[in-house]
Amino acid sequence: MGTSNSPRLPHDREWQLQDAKNRFSQVVDSAVHDGAQTITLRGKPAAVVVSFDEYRRLTQPRIGLSAFFEKSPLHGVDLDLGRSADLPREVDL
Repeated sequence: MGTSNSPRLPHDREWQLQDAKNRFSQVVDSAVHDGAQTITLRGKPAAVVVSFDEYRRLTQPRIGLSAFFEKSPLHGVDLDLGRSADLPREVDL
């Protein structure tokens, strides 16, 4: 991986699992300063290390559920939510 003084290129954000284990502090530091770090297992992406701020940004809902319903095009429309009282049809099994 690059030195700590030089900027990391996107392809430098990939770590083999053994290297990531041996240099975990550097992986975390890179995630905080340079963005997501990919951990590979047998040459294939297996996990991603991201900063806590990035994790929070990715996991927070964009809007709350009540705001979602308030912004719905159906807000204020009187929907018929009644169920049919008809008996179910018979099915031969």
